[in-house]
Amino acid sequence: MTLPLFAVLLQAGHYTSASQQAAHYSAATLGMFVLIILIGIIGFGVQARLQSVFRKYSKIPFAGGLTGAEVAEKMLRDNRIHNVKVTHVPGQLTDHFDPKTMTVNLSDAVYSSNSVAAAAVAAHECGHAVQHAQGYAPLVMRSQLVPVVMFSSRMATWVILIGLGILATTQNELLCWIGVGMIAMSALFSLITLPVEYNASSRALVWLESSRTIQGEQLAQAKEALGWAARTYLVAALSAIASLLYYVFLILGRRD
Repeated sequence: MTLPLFAVLLQAGHYTSASQQAAHYSAATLGMFVLIILIGIIGFGVQARLQSVFRKYSKIPFAGGLTGAEVAEKMLRDNRIHNVKVTHVPGQLTDHFDPKTMTVNLSDAVYSSNSVAAAAVAAHECGHAVQHAQGYAPLVMRSQLVPVVMFSSRMATWVILIGLGILATTQNELLCWIGVGMIAMSALFSLITLPVEYNASSRALVWLESSRTIQGEQLAQAKEALGWAARTYLVAALSAIASLLYYVFLILGRRD
């Protein structure tokens, strides 16, 4: 049954008029544009919820009494990592691990705080340091993509806009698809980021529990905080994929 049905679909596509195909792609492009807006709204909601959860658990001190910096230093020691320095950076939720400088950078609100949120964030960033020490494949791949993505993200939109101008006059799509390839690199980067972030949170929670740094109800609170942080990366990945599909349908629609 599959092959005959496939043949019918091919014939239907073959005999569809150019105007009908253009209308189809235009509708698809509009649909993807609406989807991007919807994902943006969801992303705003997730980010707002993350900040709300962080504020809530930033007011709850955990039983261990360690500051975020002390939690980070302890996790690094427990994992036999002695070449990473714990430091602080300005801003809110600006915490990150930098493999170039071999530093775990904690925001001011995390570095000196002894709250559940601070412990969770500090352990998460140390999870990245552990990934780096163990050569975690998705992290290695993401690091290799950074310079490529930085270049493509700056140039992709301009390449596509110029390509669309050329397509309108010469029917040459090459530059358009080069631009789409650049956007695809950003989408790939967002997808690879997902296992990196989820794995770092998993490592953090396992260590927080096994080291008895956080226990019981407060461990569940740390898990909730890291869960909402991870969802921001999921929304970013969905947005990147939707943007990629939007430009694909835009080019296909302009073709006709």
